Amino acid sequence: MSKYLVVVTDDRYDGRYGEEKEVLGEIDASLRIYNCTTEKEAVEVVRDADGVLVNLFPLGSAVIKEMKKCRVISRYGVGYDNVDIDAATNAGIWVTRVPDYAIEEVSDQALALLLGCIRKISYKDSKIREGKWNLSKDQLIYRIKGNVLGLVGFGAISRVLNRKVSGLGLAKILVYDPFLDSTIIEREEGTPVDFNTIISESDYISIHVPLNENTRHMIGRREISNMKRNVILINTSRGPVLDENAVCEGLQSGKIGYAGLDVFENEPLPAESPLRKLDNVILSDHSGWYSEEAITELKKKAARNIVEVLCGKNPTYPVNELKCSQNK
Repeated sequence: MSKYLVVVTDDRYDGRYGEEKEVLGEIDASLRIYNCTTEKEAVEVVRDADGVLVNLFPLGSAVIKEMKKCRVISRYGVGYDNVDIDAATNAGIWVTRVPDYAIEEVSDQALALLLGCIRKISYKDSKIREGKWNLSKDQLIYRIKGNVLGLVGFGAISRVLNRKVSGLGLAKILVYDPFLDSTIIEREEGTPVDFNTIISESDYISIHVPLNENTRHMIGRREISNMKRNVILINTSRGPVLDENAVCEGLQSGKIGYAGLDVFENEPLPAESPLRKLDNVILSDHSGWYSEEAITELKKKAARNIVEVLCGKNPTYPVNELKCSQNK
C-alpha cells in the first residue's frame, strides 16, 4: 500500500498521467484518476486523499470541508478561480498553481489573434471557401506601423508579448498595471499609463489580468464607449474580464472593429451566443495555453507542488499562505 493517495478530480488528459506518476513516485504516492461531474461525486473522491489535482472542476466549500486528510490542492494552470481559497485556508490546506508553464504559448496566441484581426485572416478564409474573391472592400485593413498597442496587465505573458511585437513598428506600447512600479514598465520599453488612458488611446488592446472581484467585467459598456472607433480587442486571460454582451454590442455597432477571443464568460461557447454569428471576431477554444511541451511542463509542476507539501515543505507556487502549525 502506498504512503500517500493523490486524486485527480477531472480527467482532462484522457487518462494520460505518466508525468504525474513519475513525480509522485518519488514519495511513494499513488494516483487515482476520476472525472467528477457533481459535488456528491467529488466528496467521495477527495475524502481520503492526501493531495488533490484539479483542472476545471469547481472545488467549493462544500467539497473542501469533507477533505479530512488533504494537505494540498494543486490546480493545473495559472488561474485558480474554481477553488474556494478561503475554505481551503480555513481547513489548513495549501492551494497551489502553475503560473509559468505556458508563457510562450499564450503570448503566441495573443499575437496570432492580434495579427489575424488586423489582417482579417479568418474572414477572408471563410469567404474564399464560399467562392468569393476581391474582399478588400468588405473589411478595411490598416497598416500596423505607427499604431498604439495597449497591454492591460504586465505580468510574464504580457512582457513576453511586448518583446514579440517589438519589430512591428508600433508608435508606442501603453501599459496599465497598478501593481507595478513605473520604472519596471519603462525598463521593458513600455509607457505606464492609467486605465482611462489605455482605454482611450490604444488602437489595439490586449488583456492580461487574472480574474478576481476587481477585474470581473473591467471592460464593459462605459469602457468600450471611451475606446477609439475600430479598436481591436484581444483577450487570452479569462472570459468574465469582459462583459460579453457589451463586447457583442460593440462589435455589432463597429465601435470595436475586431476582436480575438480565446476565452469566454461561459465555456464551451454556447450555441446561442451572438458571437458565433459575427464575422468581425476570431473565436478560439481556450487553447492559448496549449503545446505538447507546455502540457508536459504543467503536469510535472502541478505534481511537484503536491510532493513538496507532502514532504513538509512550502510549495514553490502557493496561492494561499499557511502557518506551519495550521497545515495538517
